[in-house]
Amino acid sequence: MDTIQPPHTVPAGRKPDTALMMNPNAEVLDAALPADGPPPSHAGRSWVPIRTLTSHDRDRVLDHLLALDADDRVLRFGHLASDDRIAAYVQQLDFDRDLILGVFDRRLRMVAQAHLAIGAEASDSQVGEAEFSVSVLPRSRGQGMGSLLFDHAVTAARNRGARRLWIHLLRDNAAMLSIVRKAGAQIDFDGSDATAQLHLPAESLLSRIGECVGQGAAELDYRLKLQGLKLDALVPAAR
Repeated sequence: MDTIQPPHTVPAGRKPDTALMMNPNAEVLDAALPADGPPPSHAGRSWVPIRTLTSHDRDRVLDHLLALDADDRVLRFGHLASDDRIAAYVQQLDFDRDLILGVFDRRLRMVAQAHLAIGAEASDSQVGEAEFSVSVLPRSRGQGMGSLLFDHAVTAARNRGARRLWIHLLRDNAAMLSIVRKAGAQIDFDGSDATAQLHLPAESLLSRIGECVGQGAAELDYRLKLQGLKLDALVPAAR
């Protein structure tokens, strides 16, 4: 049975297959990156707790992806993925190598999820790379979650030695195109496909602290929500 492969980064110095054929419609956005990273795409929005997931969350990642309708599955995977293919994809996710991120509502239902696939680390002869994909359930859209997950992933990629971030998407994925444009990415179009490439600065003390504080706050938020659900379950029994 064919399976959906998790995102894999391309070898250093070579673009992904979808960007091999340069064409006259290629769009290059040359916005300069600030010294400490790409401009945030969520300016003015409230903080959203983004939790780093572990293998214990595998079933919840599966439930989230299976909840995507046909159109959203095409946007996430580049084709209409069946339930079986999604299950195979989730089963082979490597939570130790890659970064799987989740946003949960008050009832601890995963409403948004992102996958940052980590490639080779930066060295004198090799440029570290990473690849990003994201999905948000319809009821949670319009709140900037995609932008927040992207910005979080950019920081995490920098801190893990990546100097290039790839995003493979469809040409008509307006929401994601808007996010990568604002970040200053180079976007190459090839028919109905698009590939965005974002150059990342090196990690800094600020990026390290930012990721650490964000992870700690998200974990605290999750535990508080979990305690709230437990208390809610005890209230009827106490009556």
